[in-house]
Amino acid sequence: MPIEAKTLNILACPKCKGKLVHYAEKDELVCRGEQLAYPISEGIPVLIADKAREVSNEELEKVPS
Repeated sequence: MPIEAKTLNILACPKCKGKLVHYAEKDELVCRGEQLAYPISEGIPVLIADKAREVSNEELEKVPS
């Protein structure tokens, strides 16, 4: 389920307060600065640093800008 653009504009990474990008392929929100991916559970972003996973440089290249 895609995240609306206006919702993405108000969400931020809880660690660095940076912009998040929706990675539709894995249904996650990705912070490029921290290289973290936050899960989306039942349409709700889980913006808890302990729940995020690290994203490799190779995978980060696949995430849209």
